[in-house]
Amino acid sequence: MSTQDMITIKAEKRSVTGKKVKALRRAGILPGVIYGSKSESIAIQMDAHSTSLIMGKLTGTSIVNLELDGKNHTAIVRDRQRDVIYENLTHVDFLEISLKEMLRATVAIELVGEAPVLKLGEAIINQNINELDIEALPMDLPERIEVDLSVIETMDDSITVADLNLGDKVTIHTDPEEVIVSVGFAAAEEAEPAEDMDDISVEPEVHERGKKDEEEEDEE
Repeated sequence: MSTQDMITIKAEKRSVTGKKVKALRRAGILPGVIYGSKSESIAIQMDAHSTSLIMGKLTGTSIVNLELDGKNHTAIVRDRQRDVIYENLTHVDFLEISLKEMLRATVAIELVGEAPVLKLGEAIINQNINELDIEALPMDLPERIEVDLSVIETMDDSITVADLNLGDKVTIHTDPEEVIVSVGFAAAEEAEPAEDMDDISVEPEVHERGKKDEEEEDEE
């Protein structure tokens, strides 16, 4: 893969730091930083709208090209900070990488297929871990790891990390005995007796609310 084939994010060096960064966000600018194991970190800024659209397509192992002052930086997204109310991106950390050096990353597990055991009606599928710790060259890192449920045929079946085959280019650091998928019994839903409407009273609540309103009016 060349830089021409990667998703490109245009960035500029950022001089504004600290509390003044809020003014950048109000102006539609997204602050960020590029970290590198062999170089000092670089404070950057990007267009918030276009960068947020791109970020929605990236995983933790997606490789991007950061175009900064005419120079290309090959990187992956290491951290995303969001506004707690609107969930808008407020800051992005990038890690500059070499395509020729091994990279360790955490990759999400995605369950695919249908488990035959579910046809029994009393079974449920339990996903016990949601990600794997793996290592590979950046180009060989999967964006997600698919786990096929079609092998789960009985209540005693399970899928462990050792059952996965990611090829000889990927090293799995998660404990091979870790259970990814297991089968459990669906909890029997007990029918709850219908409430007698004659026993339900809302008067105390209404009374208290009215009392509170009166107190507020008195304060005014």
